[in-house]
Amino acid sequence: MDYHTLLRQLYQDFNDRQIDAILAHLHKDVTWPNGWEGGYVSGHDEVRAYWLRQWHEIDPTVEPVSFETGPDGRITIEVHQVVKEHDGHILSDSRLRHIYTFENGKVRKMEIAL
Repeated sequence: MDYHTLLRQLYQDFNDRQIDAILAHLHKDVTWPNGWEGGYVSGHDEVRAYWLRQWHEIDPTVEPVSFETGPDGRITIEVHQVVKEHDGHILSDSRLRHIYTFENGKVRKMEIAL
């Protein structure tokens, strides 16, 4: 499976606010970091609620910069993340690493590393 293409599409769908398209890439029991409020959310319903709540309050965009596949099959992506208020004021502009674990062709877990 071409996980790089899947992940590029996931970021595009996130930036386009296409929640159903995003969830199609995620395992039904996905574990996803709540990078905005802290902790993790689990499963499609919690991820949906988290992102809809986040997008209501802030305007994040995340662009993949580079991909690295580890010996364990996890993929680490360096991303450029810009978080704005809805009026355009930039709250943060940073580079982070997102680490993905897959199961049955879908994202099973994502972690954020600085």
